[in-house]
Amino acid sequence: MSPDQSQTAFAASAADLAVRALDALRGVEGAALVARHVEEAADPKAALAAIRLVGADLFAPHLLADAVLLPEDAMAVVQSFTVFPPPVSVPAAPPAGPAEPWIAAWRDWATSALLARFSGGETLVPEPVGAPVAEEPDASDGSDGSDGSGSDWQRWSVRMGQLSPLALPGLDGPVHAAARRAPLALARGASRAVLRRDFPTAMRITRWLALLAAEGARLPLDPAPLVEHLRLLGGGPRLALDAAIAGRLLAPARRDRA
Repeated sequence: MSPDQSQTAFAASAADLAVRALDALRGVEGAALVARHVEEAADPKAALAAIRLVGADLFAPHLLADAVLLPEDAMAVVQSFTVFPPPVSVPAAPPAGPAEPWIAAWRDWATSALLARFSGGETLVPEPVGAPVAEEPDASDGSDGSDGSGSDWQRWSVRMGQLSPLALPGLDGPVHAAARRAPLALARGASRAVLRRDFPTAMRITRWLALLAAEGARLPLDPAPLVEHLRLLGGGPRLALDAAIAGRLLAPARRDRA
């Protein structure tokens, strides 16, 4: 199988796993969510890669819907780290190095941290040391009352969107602290993505706004209508899962305002 074919198989398997996670979040999926995905796959290796692609969001049903993590599911996640081990070191931050490796490092950490939390095992991937959160927007993003003419917030918000699987209530760390420091940049990034009709990116960034709203933060926009708008527009299983997670995060915030 060529590299392009492998990537296509991984993406298709990840979409199927996202559907399973979405069903579990809605209370539709039965037991052994992750393990069954691997067992029933025509390409088990692609199924294991899908676990890494969906990542920490596989634990959304356990965090937000009180689902129980079964031992066979935990073992399937462990197997995915065995077959696709994370790199030992992470390259330097942009512009000195590519962004993808350290984004993957944070995502792997999130998956590992939640696996350890729910399975009682050891953390397979420590918090990345030296891996930056992102290039945080400078003062010209408008968060200090300036005119917001800088462009750092655009690049930063997109990269925070790539880290959206960390936007879950069971995690906390430098990435979350960065989101709390720049809600305006996140709001501007989500709005810009909507205007550009990049709905998956808009939804991923909006997940951070939903998490901040769940924490009681004051935001420059209400993420609830945006989540509903993006959900109705659609965009595949991944966007649907992101929207469902954001909706669950916002539910307590809406009750508190009622």
